[in-house]
Amino acid sequence: MSPIVSPSGVPSVVKAPAVSPAAESKSQWQGLTLMPEDPIFKLLGECMSDPSADKINLSVGAYRCDDGKPWVLPVVQKAKQILLNDETANHEYTGLDGNQSFNEASARLILGENSQAIKQKRYTCIQAVSGTGANRLASDFLAKFRPGTVYITNPTWGNHPKIFGASGLPVIEYQYWNPKTRSLNYDILLSTLNNAANGSIFVLHACAHNPTGLDPTQAQWKEIASIMKAKNHFPFFDCAYQGFASGDLDRDVWAVRYFVDQGFELLCAQSFSKNFGLYSERAGCLTGVFADSDTAVRAKSQFCALVRCSISNAPGFGAKVVDIVLKDEILTKEWKDNLKTMAERITLMRVTLFNHLVALKTPGNWTHITSQIGMFSYTGLTVKQVSAIKSKFHVYMTDEGRISMAGLNEKNVERFAVAVDWVVRNA
Repeated sequence: MSPIVSPSGVPSVVKAPAVSPAAESKSQWQGLTLMPEDPIFKLLGECMSDPSADKINLSVGAYRCDDGKPWVLPVVQKAKQILLNDETANHEYTGLDGNQSFNEASARLILGENSQAIKQKRYTCIQAVSGTGANRLASDFLAKFRPGTVYITNPTWGNHPKIFGASGLPVIEYQYWNPKTRSLNYDILLSTLNNAANGSIFVLHACAHNPTGLDPTQAQWKEIASIMKAKNHFPFFDCAYQGFASGDLDRDVWAVRYFVDQGFELLCAQSFSKNFGLYSERAGCLTGVFADSDTAVRAKSQFCALVRCSISNAPGFGAKVVDIVLKDEILTKEWKDNLKTMAERITLMRVTLFNHLVALKTPGNWTHITSQIGMFSYTGLTVKQVSAIKSKFHVYMTDEGRISMAGLNEKNVERFAVAVDWVVRNA
């Protein structure tokens, strides 16, 4: 465009029409809503900003030693040093499936060294961004190739309904926790399995149900499997606490292996955040078991395709640490000892808390504290009682009364019991 020239021969500057401030601020994102804060991280923020020296943080599911501090597993320290000293180590991209050695070790860990699925090559595995990433990869895979209504427990891990819903799968909750007896609602679980449309998808917690800590017995798992087979339901196992729940790696995944032995095709998300203490390193794996090796190969190709358009490559460090430990017999033995240390301390806190509540003659039955397993305990406290215990005693737990047992120690467990006793009597 030629410039406009004034009579004097000097080019004139053409000013744009004035724009009102309102017009300037009008965004293309008028429909963008403000999401509420994640309740767990919001609660953690409140706790961190609380200046009280007596505050007790029972909100986040991360292990703490008896001094109330994060614990880096000794075996992890050794693996990190091995990695540091490895002059061949680098930061190159892996394949779309991630660290293959780590993947195979993860599959053997969940399915068992002597698994027929492994021997017959009816399985596949792919590295994921911890358990959350494995859940999302599985939900996208199911939505694309094996859609169905997803049944999840109420309560469950807060991300389950969000992840499966984000993949476009319909989600239905069923009442898993019986607030009156503070136990597993087993009859409702069976009724849900029987009444769900054939071919539904059931999200099953492999061990240490989050947040209740209530798992079916082996006899109950067998009945669950029988109904699921008759109804052609698809089992999706979420395994975040293998070895951490009971201290026994094999015992904690008994249900997964039983389902495989019964001929189920299934998916299983694995997280190494809790049992290796690698919370921020995001080490996880998605393992699938299929009817034949050909299906397993095709499934692996689709896993990789989904990874390519989402994360492209899973993070390397945490997976390398886990792999170093799992492929070394001596380090694996030490890891098992570290797991027992964590599991036994949490069990001790359960017993100690129960004994304090009994000694205080706190109203109600508190046997569920010791019958539950794993990191979390569903106390049975009401929303009003949870609010009162936070404001009066600086104790932080989720609104539904879930606590992380790892946040208790010899220095604060009695104080916590006294706080519980007070709110049960007065709030």
